[in-house]
Amino acid sequence: MQRGLMLFAHGARDPRWSLPFEAVARSVREREPQLIVQLAYLEFMSPGLLDAGHALAQAGCTHVDVVPLFLGAGGHVRKDLPLLLAELAASHPQVAWQLRTAIGEVGSVIEAMAQAALALTRDETPA
Repeated sequence: MQRGLMLFAHGARDPRWSLPFEAVARSVREREPQLIVQLAYLEFMSPGLLDAGHALAQAGCTHVDVVPLFLGAGGHVRKDLPLLLAELAASHPQVAWQLRTAIGEVGSVIEAMAQAALALTRDETPA
């Protein structure tokens, strides 16, 4: 089984906005080189989710975890993303597309943000 990971972000008109998301993707690739990782965007940037999904399927992925890089599961995660994943599932029925929790709702991420916020109030550089 070839595993894939799609990191899904909103996108923005300012190309600098994507830098932290690209850093996350790069870090994941370095930590788990056998995992095929695609960073995808909802709008304004590319690749879009469908193009990234097609690339993962073409790379031979049979199981793809989709992790929304959103602080919470709002309308894009609850409504838009499932529709896009249904379209991918119809195009690539050999792939199991697994939608995961929005990253900002994961306890360790909440704790890391709290620690970073406190460090900033002390004029410290967060680790």
